[in-house]
Amino acid sequence: MKKVKTGIPGLDKILNGGIPEKNVVLLSGGPGTGKSIFSQQFLWNGLQNNEPGIYVALEEHPIQVRQNMLQFGWNVKPYEEKGMFALVDAFTAGVGKSKEFEKYIVLDLTDLRDFIDVLRQAIKDINAKRVVIDSVTTLYLNKPAFARSIILQLKRVLAGTGCTSLFVSQVSIDERGFGGPGVEHGVDGIIRLDLDEINEELKRSLIIWKMRGTSHSLKRHYFEITDNGIKLLK
Repeated sequence: MKKVKTGIPGLDKILNGGIPEKNVVLLSGGPGTGKSIFSQQFLWNGLQNNEPGIYVALEEHPIQVRQNMLQFGWNVKPYEEKGMFALVDAFTAGVGKSKEFEKYIVLDLTDLRDFIDVLRQAIKDINAKRVVIDSVTTLYLNKPAFARSIILQLKRVLAGTGCTSLFVSQVSIDERGFGGPGVEHGVDGIIRLDLDEINEELKRSLIIWKMRGTSHSLKRHYFEITDNGIKLLK
């Protein structure tokens, strides 16, 4: 099975070469664990390998997303101009000046069909290979009973287009789950990020709970966020 390299230092090694192609991976964690940085780094490294990518912004203004990425040296504007990167605005609903600057806008977040149509169009336009939805929790926050159904609908669309995808999932600090009832059964992989106090110091770590199509480490791995993004510690 073909593997998609994340490019995150140390991660591909514990995944035995990367994420299996077309897998949908739930990237779950609490606040401050590095979920957005992880997913943006995944897309940026894809661009360096000529793999077009899409970032769906559900919780931040698209301008803020670009600025956040730029802090790590990940300037996506040239890739947008070349048709290799697309940012789907699912945050502003077209209010303000977004209509003037953003090509892909989800106008009604309560309408999953509209969301999927915009996403499909973006994937088709740039022939995307990697997709990040940040965060998928926003799509079912007010209707948790439909969480697994929404995950499965999105998975069918993305796997059908050949994309390898990350679904960012929000959990509370002390929550044991992965961000919604049954969502863990609807995805191919789960990577859990944690932030714990150890000896009066906050430390970040990750663990791969499952990953279909590849063997992987079952250990907890600590990581740090550097000026160049996430890096696993030895």
